[in-house]
Amino acid sequence: MSTEPPPGSGQPPEDDPFRKQPPSGPPDQGQGPGPGSPYDTPYGGAQPPPPSYGGGPHGAAGEGPYGSAGGGPYGGEAGGYPADPLAGMPPLADSGRRTLARIIDMILVLIVVWLLTWAFGVREYEVNGDRMEVGKSFAQSLVAAVLFVGYDTLMTVKGGRTLGKKWLGMRVADLSDGATPSVQTSLVRALVLWLPFAFCCACVWTAICGGWSFFDKPYKQGLHDKAAKTVVVSTRN
Repeated sequence: MSTEPPPGSGQPPEDDPFRKQPPSGPPDQGQGPGPGSPYDTPYGGAQPPPPSYGGGPHGAAGEGPYGSAGGGPYGGEAGGYPADPLAGMPPLADSGRRTLARIIDMILVLIVVWLLTWAFGVREYEVNGDRMEVGKSFAQSLVAAVLFVGYDTLMTVKGGRTLGKKWLGMRVADLSDGATPSVQTSLVRALVLWLPFAFCCACVWTAICGGWSFFDKPYKQGLHDKAAKTVVVSTRN
């Protein structure tokens, strides 16, 4: 038997997708369906009173305008913004100390590069009488790239820090949760930092990529940090 009301009755069909459902409430409110309401509302056809939100047009009582209590721009606090990823992490590392740590790492790796290329006769410049040849520069750059990327990746995966960072009290952390970066994240970070350094524009790229953290807000990220979604935090109290 059809549940549709007779035509002209003014009542929508039971299966109408736009049918306003009566609000569910405690059975002891003492209000039943109001007479004459075409939608069987418990308010007798009148509009129900608006809910009380307290903190704003989109939240519950005591909450901010988007349903979260309290107040900062990163939610969990006010405004319904994403939670501040730095909440609960140690403070961000100073950019000056980061630069010094990178210089230490560069010196350590370059010593190994020089020793290997010297042992295998792969040098960037060869002086032969009045001529200077640059034929083996690519081989040396390749050795440098492999060592720099491998060193940075392995050390970051192992404990979030290279020797330079360890000695100066800082580590790399995932921006999302502060964890030690994964192999993939560490590799992306190292490739962005060291490949241009090894093959084309060593000092210039290092200054740009790492120096970005001096001006970046709010996370003090270098370009390699942005590519890998990481930050560098202090491990010192």
